[in-house]
Amino acid sequence: MSSQPASRRTVLCGAALAGAAGLGAVACSAGGGDAKAPATPTAPVDLGAADAVPAGGAKIYREDRVVVARDADGAYTAFSAVCTHAGCVVDAVEDGKISCSCHGSQFDARTGKVLQGPATRPLPAVPVTAKGGKLVAGPDA
Repeated sequence: MSSQPASRRTVLCGAALAGAAGLGAVACSAGGGDAKAPATPTAPVDLGAADAVPAGGAKIYREDRVVVARDADGAYTAFSAVCTHAGCVVDAVEDGKISCSCHGSQFDARTGKVLQGPATRPLPAVPVTAKGGKLVAGPDA
């Protein structure tokens, strides 16, 4: 064992490697999601016009972390937009499927059930109502 102090190069290389490892851990830890934000609204959220969700379709409200679907009869259902695999916010709804591009998980837009993994748990349901032409999601909605 040497009692010589570490060279400047050794110290700088060690610091760079530690920094890179830390950035990698941060980038992978939440899967692109905000680890501090809850998966479902904790208070009622006004999503805007109810007719923004087409009959027989669905819409993602990314900032509110909610996906709202509307059946052909006009009934609304809502789910968390936070993928149950790694916490990414889902990014597409097409042909009745909610998709997460982080790792390829897909969910049924009417039920929130997993259609394709790696996710194994369904999207959590979120209460939603249409009041006065506006959609409100979250507790007491």
